[in-house]
Amino acid sequence: MSKKLIEELQTADSTYLTRRHFLRNGALGLGATALSGLLSGQSSIGSTINSLSNGKSHFIPKAKQVIFLHMAGAPSQLELFDYKPLLQKLHGKPCPDSLLAGKRFAFIKGVPNMLGPQFDFAQYGQTQSWVSDRLPHFTKVVDEVCFLKAVKTDEFNHAPAQLFMHTGSPRLGRPSFGSWVTYGLGSENENLPGFVVLVSGQSVPSGGKSLWGSGFLPSLYQGVEFRSKGEPVLFMNNPDKVSRNVRRDVIKAINQINESAYQEVGDPEILSRMAQYELAFKMQMTVPGATNVEEEPDYIHEMYGTNPGELSFANNCLLARRLAERGVRFIQLYHRGWDSHGSNQFENLNGGFKERCEEVDKGMTALVLDLKQRGMLDDTLIVWGGEFGRTPMQENREGITNPFEGRDHHGNAFTMWMTGGGIKTGMTWGETDDIGYEGISGQVHVHDLQATILHQLGLDHERLTYQFQGRDFRLTDVHGKVVHDILA
Repeated sequence: MSKKLIEELQTADSTYLTRRHFLRNGALGLGATALSGLLSGQSSIGSTINSLSNGKSHFIPKAKQVIFLHMAGAPSQLELFDYKPLLQKLHGKPCPDSLLAGKRFAFIKGVPNMLGPQFDFAQYGQTQSWVSDRLPHFTKVVDEVCFLKAVKTDEFNHAPAQLFMHTGSPRLGRPSFGSWVTYGLGSENENLPGFVVLVSGQSVPSGGKSLWGSGFLPSLYQGVEFRSKGEPVLFMNNPDKVSRNVRRDVIKAINQINESAYQEVGDPEILSRMAQYELAFKMQMTVPGATNVEEEPDYIHEMYGTNPGELSFANNCLLARRLAERGVRFIQLYHRGWDSHGSNQFENLNGGFKERCEEVDKGMTALVLDLKQRGMLDDTLIVWGGEFGRTPMQENREGITNPFEGRDHHGNAFTMWMTGGGIKTGMTWGETDDIGYEGISGQVHVHDLQATILHQLGLDHERLTYQFQGRDFRLTDVHGKVVHDILA
């Protein structure tokens, strides 16, 4: 070191000689560099996301996007896909003690009676897959899907089970599935969110909006709720007498304040907030066109059973296709109302359950057929299912048989189906016993399902991690195996 440089350092303010000062200002300098890119004319939600993760898949993906159709409340697999003739023969007989001893149920007390299938089943397609008469439209696509007949979860109450399915944990605070995916891969459309949520049915799912929250990931990755009735996104339109130019100036001013705050404290969440302002501004121009299902031709509306302007699952399925066309990475549909305990007419398998089937049958079938005819099913993965299944016995809440036909919660074995995105078609994986109580082969745990979906997107579930509170977290926690047998 030269004598002159030594003299300059000795006369400098001592605060500039500390390691703490160097690290603090060095970090801010790096942050400022990222910020300048964010605020440039080329900024986008995708580039922002990819600045926090590498935005690259771990290996060549088979799917580039996911449409997850969640039937909130847990539909009965025994009335839809898992045909059990023996259960019909046992109808009305007392449940064997072997099915009750040491088991935990949400509501069953004492000894309930067995409950046979409430609807007729038949075989369809070249695969001769069993489907009940409640899903007449779906029978057209049985050869396009892969049935998972022995899915298993650790939870037997709605909110924890829904959280477990979509965040990998039954407790609040973990990032949702779509948040992990957009964190890992980014978005293909800089003018739309990478993760969109569509809700239909009676109300929001039991797990609440935490099901599409970002948890400890930056809030940039949380799901954005779109609607098929009214404003597509709440509070997106400018207030009266506020022009787009004024809104642009307001956002610019706010982000200048945010930039100053970031320079002072270095909180990366401020960058996330700035990106959200920028995205919201862009969405004002792109969302109306993306969500305008009225421009679809009549044959498409007939195909889906849609009525523009209504809040419906069918409308959401059509909207999901339009969003997928525009590169939205993860599209999550929730349809509420499947909780069939038999305690009232709405929860009656021969009442409300039949109505739920009618609400989803045509729309979900059309989504499969529509994506296929557009050549999109090859790289779009559709997943269908609830948070758990239902028991083969009639629910007897507090030991008293419910007045209508219904079943209690059951996490040991239930049915889901998948199609597209590199999944084998026309096959059934897994099998339950003669009454649908336990999986006897091909069991797929929820963490296995999550690992498999990530795998199809080109993501290794063990490598997609985020450090929080001193350790690396991942969607599948410390579990999960890819179900390679169902992959094409």
